[in-house]
Amino acid sequence: MERPLAVVGIGNALVDVIATATEEFLAAHDLVKGSMALVDADRASVLYDAMGPAVEASGGSAANTMAGLASLGGRGAFLGRVRDDQLGTVFAHDIRAVGVEYPCTPVPSGPPTGRCLIVVTPDAQRTMSTYLGSSSELAPGDIDEQVVARAAVTYLEGYLFDRDAAKEAFEKAAAVAHAAGGRVALTLSDSFCVQRFAAEFRDLVEGVVDILFANEDELGMLYETDPEGGLAEAEARCEIVALTRGAAGCTIAAGGGRHDVAAHHVPRVVDTTGAGDLFAAGFLHGLTTGLDLETSARIGSLAAAEVISHMGARPETDLAALAVPLLSP
Repeated sequence: MERPLAVVGIGNALVDVIATATEEFLAAHDLVKGSMALVDADRASVLYDAMGPAVEASGGSAANTMAGLASLGGRGAFLGRVRDDQLGTVFAHDIRAVGVEYPCTPVPSGPPTGRCLIVVTPDAQRTMSTYLGSSSELAPGDIDEQVVARAAVTYLEGYLFDRDAAKEAFEKAAAVAHAAGGRVALTLSDSFCVQRFAAEFRDLVEGVVDILFANEDELGMLYETDPEGGLAEAEARCEIVALTRGAAGCTIAAGGGRHDVAAHHVPRVVDTTGAGDLFAAGFLHGLTTGLDLETSARIGSLAAAEVISHMGARPETDLAALAVPLLSP
């Protein structure tokens, strides 16, 4: 029998293209700072041509979380759709190279592999224009039931929540996970995603989500209230709610209790891309290895601090080594 998994992530399989940019660049291209906008192939081409020198690497929110989990020593897998093109080959190689299982077979037809164009302004805010390509066509048939059944946690990426087939894939994965005794986690991903699908996200949270990840804007928008009101609403429906508050740290709500954890110190914030993804990686690693909620949150904060200290959405330092002091008595 195959070894069990700590987490399986399900989300958009994308290649990230990251470059620095000025406020004037955002204005010239009608980009809303800090947002994630979906774009078509033509718009993606225009923006790519206008961007300066860039770092290109496999990405996608849930895939970044799985890469962070692997850096911490956790065993994870990722399910996401790519085309059998050059970027699809790069994505599959990269995610396997960091130690994440990727059992998906590239599809032979349809849109090309997706990509996320990320510009980072001097205040370290990232603005994303995403061409989803093949990743957006993920459907129930792409859910590997055996992989999901092996995982202690099935982690769903809110960015994927744009098409009916993807929503059906989430429902299938959640049903398989619960039938196998696993938990289901959801990250709301982006306030603009929540704005478009608030009612459907609420139904998903109410019906299948055990662990919810969100920032203050997302949680407030989900329940059309302030962040504290949103936290109370979510806490009544989920086993665990992890609310991230940026530089103010995070709050973990579970079983009627609250744990406030400070943000890990970062000498200089370079790029906030991936902060939420890596927080989830650290928190889920702690949770699936039997650590308490507060320690799990501290590992999440440490992982987030590492990724915002450099360009790119994946760790450049061995997170397991960085986390050793948090695990010492």
